[in-house]
Amino acid sequence: MTDTAESLRRKIDGAAELQSVVRTMKALAAASITQYEQAVRALADYDHTVALGLSACFRQHPFYAEDTPVRGAIGAVVFGSDQGLVGQFNDVLANFALEKLRALPAEKWVWTVGERVEGYLADAGLTLTAGFNVPNSINGISALVGVVLTNLEPHLSKMTEVYVFHNRPHAGAGYEPVVQRLLPLDETWKTRLAAMPWPSKNLPEVLHCGEPTLRALVREYLFISLFRACAESLSSENASRLAAMQRAEKNIDELLEELKQTFHQIRQSSIDEELFDVVAGYELFNK
Repeated sequence: MTDTAESLRRKIDGAAELQSVVRTMKALAAASITQYEQAVRALADYDHTVALGLSACFRQHPFYAEDTPVRGAIGAVVFGSDQGLVGQFNDVLANFALEKLRALPAEKWVWTVGERVEGYLADAGLTLTAGFNVPNSINGISALVGVVLTNLEPHLSKMTEVYVFHNRPHAGAGYEPVVQRLLPLDETWKTRLAAMPWPSKNLPEVLHCGEPTLRALVREYLFISLFRACAESLSSENASRLAAMQRAEKNIDELLEELKQTFHQIRQSSIDEELFDVVAGYELFNK
């Protein structure tokens, strides 16, 4: 069916409105990326402070044995997304997590953040222990991580290892899936912390540095690791959405250009026809 000038005008107006929405979403995604990247950078100082506290504990006392079973379940926290317009964000992460977890010969307990990645992992047959919503701002990350840790802690004595999976921003590809082993804390990790250089000439001394103090510092280490994973995941999600909006904007620009060209052609044809009618009428009138 041939488009009329009026129908083309409506299509052009609709495409222009959609273009405005896409540009707004693109600007929001770009602003969100900056905020989450700043949150990750700001976390570095706190991370260093906790590492120094652990270093002081390990300098002052022998390493504590971890209360983990010889054989137990494998725990995993997977950060995905709740919203759409993120391309293959959840597919890539879910496939990566499945590949890594299937290589570990033990029962898997999975905590998911985001409905979409939860669906992928459930369809793959993994046991989902709990699911959480993705925070929609930086302020919501701390609350989410606190809830995740509260849900994890009762199960730690029954798990041999705990991993966290998320997408991390990557300059070349936008983002890439990564995994970090949170627990157990092995001897290499403890030795590295104990060997950290102290920032002053005074030797560190931690009062009442017993197991409760060490466990409190370890909990902060876990909090930092999950906070960073969540912030990097949200930054990657917005990077994926930004890329999707850029592709959409390019497609809309091309569509608008095509519609405008067609509209001008139809309008010019209509003007030409009217001029021919006027000339034909004039000639007929003067015969």
